[in-house]
Amino acid sequence: MGLTTHLGSRVLSLLNLSLFSLFFLVHSDSSSIDATVMLDLKQSLNNASSSLGWTDPDPCNWQYVNCSYDRRVTRIQIGNRNLTGFLPQNLGFLTALKSLNLSCNNLSGPLPSLDGLSSLQDLSLSNNSFSYIPADFFFNMTSLESLYLDNNPFSRWLLTDSIQAALNLRIFSANACNVTWIIPYNFGSHHRRLRILHLAFNDLQGGLPDSFMGSSIQSLKLNGQQSIYKLNGSIDVIQNMTQLTEIYLHSNNFMGTLPDISRLTRLKTFSVRDNNISGQVPASFVNLSSLKVVSLANNLLQGPTPKFNSNVTVDMNNGSNSFCLSDPGVACDPLVNTLLSIAESVGYPMVFAENWKGNDPCNAWFGLYCQNGNITAINFSNLHLTGTISANFSSITSLQILILANNNLAGSIPNDLTTLPNLIQVNVSNNQLSGTIPSFKSDVIVDTDGNPNVKKDSVPPLETYKSGSRYSIGVYVVLVIGCVCVFLFVGIMIYYLYWRKKKHSGDFHVIEAEHMVISIHVIRNATNNFGQENILGRGGFGTVYKGRLYDGTMIAVKRMESGVVSESGWDQFKTEIVVLSKVRHRHLVSLIGYCLDRNERLLVYEYMPQGTLSRHLFRWKEEGLKPLEWLKRLTIAVDVARGVEYLHGLADQSFIHRDLKPSNILLGDDMHAKVGDFGFVRLAPNGKSSVLTKLAGTFGYLAPEYAVTGKVTIKVDVFSFGVILMQLITGRKAVIELETEQDEFIGIVTWFHTIRMQKNTFHMAIDPTIDLDEEVLASINTVAELASQCCANKPSHRPDMSHTVNVLSGLVQHWKPSTSHCDEVFRSFGDVKSKDDSYIFPNERPQFTHITKNLDE
Repeated sequence: MGLTTHLGSRVLSLLNLSLFSLFFLVHSDSSSIDATVMLDLKQSLNNASSSLGWTDPDPCNWQYVNCSYDRRVTRIQIGNRNLTGFLPQNLGFLTALKSLNLSCNNLSGPLPSLDGLSSLQDLSLSNNSFSYIPADFFFNMTSLESLYLDNNPFSRWLLTDSIQAALNLRIFSANACNVTWIIPYNFGSHHRRLRILHLAFNDLQGGLPDSFMGSSIQSLKLNGQQSIYKLNGSIDVIQNMTQLTEIYLHSNNFMGTLPDISRLTRLKTFSVRDNNISGQVPASFVNLSSLKVVSLANNLLQGPTPKFNSNVTVDMNNGSNSFCLSDPGVACDPLVNTLLSIAESVGYPMVFAENWKGNDPCNAWFGLYCQNGNITAINFSNLHLTGTISANFSSITSLQILILANNNLAGSIPNDLTTLPNLIQVNVSNNQLSGTIPSFKSDVIVDTDGNPNVKKDSVPPLETYKSGSRYSIGVYVVLVIGCVCVFLFVGIMIYYLYWRKKKHSGDFHVIEAEHMVISIHVIRNATNNFGQENILGRGGFGTVYKGRLYDGTMIAVKRMESGVVSESGWDQFKTEIVVLSKVRHRHLVSLIGYCLDRNERLLVYEYMPQGTLSRHLFRWKEEGLKPLEWLKRLTIAVDVARGVEYLHGLADQSFIHRDLKPSNILLGDDMHAKVGDFGFVRLAPNGKSSVLTKLAGTFGYLAPEYAVTGKVTIKVDVFSFGVILMQLITGRKAVIELETEQDEFIGIVTWFHTIRMQKNTFHMAIDPTIDLDEEVLASINTVAELASQCCANKPSHRPDMSHTVNVLSGLVQHWKPSTSHCDEVFRSFGDVKSKDDSYIFPNERPQFTHITKNLDE
């Protein structure tokens, strides 16, 4: 028995020894592979021996490197060491690696595939110069929890299916690294452990995925997308992201209304500025006790200005929204509230939000027409409205005409409309309405054509009478005669009512629904019969007059001179009406209406009290004005850039202005700018092709390829905008007279380029009225560089207007960068802590160190 036990123990010992030897041999091979990879890494990094102290032959003895007991490399922490070089392609063979930190160096070249690093938990590659990320980068990273890729100039790449393998991701930060296309539809639902998602300053477009609903995301940063379309659509999904503590959605194209955030009880920071959000601010924002910072500036918000608690930092910039009053917490006029409830029933469309400003609806509110301070006509036709017809129209008791034709309204016609005491016409034709027409008074014209589901009263068909009856022929005759009489009577009544309506409608300004025709009598009364004292200016088109309508609304009337009524002048007149009926933007001058009466050709615009930019740049002394401060010049530049950006790509169709110059830029009392004069606008060609046109525009602002060939693309506007930037910097006109004996002249573009190339002379070109300090001079230098790029000889070398908006808006809105991610980013790898005292509104893309090529070759 003892011998047997001894033999058994001996066999077991030999078996254990064999297994241990096999384990040792296998892991010896793995450790030797690790050593080979580490030596390759050392060679690929410049000066690794001196800067990192990697001199020992055994990588496990290297500083910043950790190994397991079996000599496998598990951690490499060489972030923020000023390293240069690249990464070896065999880095993916470090299969025991759990943590890799290479952040905040200057490493370059393509990233190697890390497919197979199934043990990797924490990876930081941010703030380098890596050029490419492979499509299979995330394959088999099943343990990955933290990933930082921020601030790398990757070539464009997608969040493809490969990222689905990283099911355990808690932190995914990829700001400013050229991620393109859309956020995957199942991103939130697939990564259920995700707490931090940062994808700011990329090239994303599309909407927020529904999978974000109910996700565990706490920090969401999607601000500042560079795509021309940017992120867009509704932000309603965030009302169900109950774990959120901070959300940055600013500088995109989101639209719709603000959601109810009452369930987001942990939310501290909410930034949605620089979007197209409309509607009223919900009470849930004001009442949310956890909220510390809210940024709503530069949207289209309506209703009363919200009043937040004193402990909330608010960035609202009321002038950039459409609040009825500037004082927080003060209620709007009851009539304003009624109109906002009507807007709510159709989803707060942008056309209302952009044009309904102030607390007086009779002060040039779009679609509304007043007499003696009372709304008498409402025309919301051809606006693509969806939703329903609000019963609150019945609260506007002075209403006589209601036109809602040619939209996509659904539901029924409210019975409440029948109670309007002064109503004479209702036009709801060509919608998607249903139900029965209410019983309006007999003298009200009701047009419901084009609504197949609307039920109308009908006469019993003739078939109900028996054809065999001896009275049938007589009945038919009586019915026919009766019908003829009825039709004649109805025709006479309709003509009478139409005549009556037409007679009254001269007071409303509007006869035709689509183009807003204004009576010549109204315009003559408004301008004191085109009196000399009302002249605002003269141009090649004609004379512009100031006017005041009977309700106090100020207007500007452009009157075509009789000698200009040629074919080209008529084309300009029509073009301006067609274009401005299709585009509406806060930085484009709005067309109120027009008039064709015998030889009169009149265009009526919103009145811009500060006049043209040219008078503030070139004639400020003569007109007793103060010179423009640099910040105001920057703000004007951003406004113009946004208006032109909208024309080029954000409207339903893309347009080329062709005549951008300071005299076509108009300023309001707040010194915000709007682009005007659309007589030379052309529809932009598709893609990068050009279109041949007759030469139009102003010498000094014409792009060289346009002046020579007559071919235009959107880049001719970019060139003109660059000239305007040069004028904002220098205060000089587009053609400069040189101080020589021969009275020589030179274009500002050539002069500007020449003086910039001369060392230590550029400051002499800056407008002497600008107060210069170090910050202003740095800002001017940035704008000067942008102006030079815009005026490059070759159109392909000029940036898009979206780029100019990004550069200029970053200069206007000062901001403080957050603590650098490089400061011991992995001290506690994966443990992300937020500081309540570090609320910021980042609005500028992090800058890469680069050398700008001279674009004017």
